[in-house]
Amino acid sequence: MINKDQKARRLFGTNGIRGVPNEDLTPEFCASVGKAIGTVFQTKNIAMGRDTRVSGEMIWSAVEAGILSTGVGVTDLGILPTPAIQYYCKVHGVYGVIITASHNPPKFNGIKCIDKDGTELRRENEEDIEFTVEHGEFKKAEGKNMGQRTFYPAAVEDYIEGIKRIITPENVKKAAFKVVVDTGNGASFRSSPELLTGLNCRVVTLNANPDGNFTSRNSEPKPENLGELISLMKTGKFDLGVAHDGDADRCVFVDENGNFVDGDRSLALIVKYFTSRGSKVVTPVSSSDAIEEVCNKNGAVLVKTKVGAPIVSRTMIKEKALVGGEENGGIIYGRHQYCRDGAMAMALVLDLMAREKKKISVLLDELPKYSMYKTSTELNEDWNEVRKRILNKAGAEEIDFTDGLKLYLREGWVLARPSGTEPIMRVFAQAKTDAKAKELADFIIGIASP
Repeated sequence: MINKDQKARRLFGTNGIRGVPNEDLTPEFCASVGKAIGTVFQTKNIAMGRDTRVSGEMIWSAVEAGILSTGVGVTDLGILPTPAIQYYCKVHGVYGVIITASHNPPKFNGIKCIDKDGTELRRENEEDIEFTVEHGEFKKAEGKNMGQRTFYPAAVEDYIEGIKRIITPENVKKAAFKVVVDTGNGASFRSSPELLTGLNCRVVTLNANPDGNFTSRNSEPKPENLGELISLMKTGKFDLGVAHDGDADRCVFVDENGNFVDGDRSLALIVKYFTSRGSKVVTPVSSSDAIEEVCNKNGAVLVKTKVGAPIVSRTMIKEKALVGGEENGGIIYGRHQYCRDGAMAMALVLDLMAREKKKISVLLDELPKYSMYKTSTELNEDWNEVRKRILNKAGAEEIDFTDGLKLYLREGWVLARPSGTEPIMRVFAQAKTDAKAKELADFIIGIASP
């Protein structure tokens, strides 16, 4: 750890450094981040990978140049999913850097750092990098000691084989499922189709070409962006529809009837069938009560955290939890690795369908039923002022302060919290019906608005 008398300007958000290339992420800035990474990590070699964004090449080159200038080498893994890079870091025990902005629009990009165990970098290490960038105290290697670039083209194959070892591939192969996978022009354009083919699935791909402008659809796998996938599933010719975000750390599903599956429900499904008495499950306070009901029935222990994949993964490590995840399709399976992994989630659901010999819709119908509504609103004033107003006027029967305000009302609950990346307030609501969940969210937004 670097001895810091005062904190530097914060660069890392909830999931890396994000910004607009050539505005926030200039070549000069990216090179300084690379120099800071090489200086702080003090290691022989760092793995690097990226998603398909057009700006990725420029940002990669600048970050890599900075790292090499400190005498640290770079292993080039190429374009591949974020969890595939994390898997490489975990297996080889090396730090990693990923050039990605995940599900954000193509005009954005980012720099994400990975710890030696494959998890997102600890906040204290991010602070070390921020301090080093601000003060310019970089390690400088002499010419003969400059870092070198090497290539490792087998990272995707290693990742796919690692997933296969976790499930029972023979069962999935026998089922010969018909699957439609929409990789959204993102980093999973090769890996997910190859994994499915290797599991003897009959595969139809959508947007399985690397296009850094995300021409075919928005990289966020929301229902409104998945019209083509949903239409294909409504034909009744396929067993499962799958869609990833830009860097494929998340996975959402569409059932055989063309119905979009909310991330809470897919997480609850995995919790139900892959945990037992004494198992530990970690999820944020934003998640549906269905997960808690499933845990109670299985005798599993549920641990609730603040919102954020790094928080969930770190808590899972501490608690030695088996399953974790968020309501956005980000599922973490501890037997594989402690990070969100879209392809692992896809394989688990196929394994479950094969084992139970049931359609995905039938499996989902057996879960507790709650309606969730998610939205956001601009935050034009200090959060503390908004917080006071909500506390005074909401009339909550009970309040959870774990992250923002989770207000338990007579007909459901609402979570209101300031975003860690944007000047907005995120709102999650749960009730017994869709209409009531939306009504509760609107009620809190109404109070929050001055």
